[in-house]
Amino acid sequence: MPSGLRRFQQSGQSHFLTFSCYRRQARLSSPDAYDLFVQCLEDMRCRFAMCIYGYVVMPEHVHLLALSHSSQRTGQKDGLRGPAAPC
Repeated sequence: MPSGLRRFQQSGQSHFLTFSCYRRQARLSSPDAYDLFVQCLEDMRCRFAMCIYGYVVMPEHVHLLALSHSSQRTGQKDGLRGPAAPC
């Protein structure tokens, strides 16, 4: 990680995230793709001890409201390392 960057995800506040599929292609329009996204989101929620307040999955993008507790759990600088949290 470059030096001098501030890590705001360790602020203890919730984050509203929006992310899109590559070139805004409708990759999440099928039920199988939606189910896979939800399963991966659940896996990451457990792995990084995140609180997911809500999400909206649309064919080409996702909105997500989340709070990560991983920085408090692991004590790591970037909050992405450490043992998986039990779910």
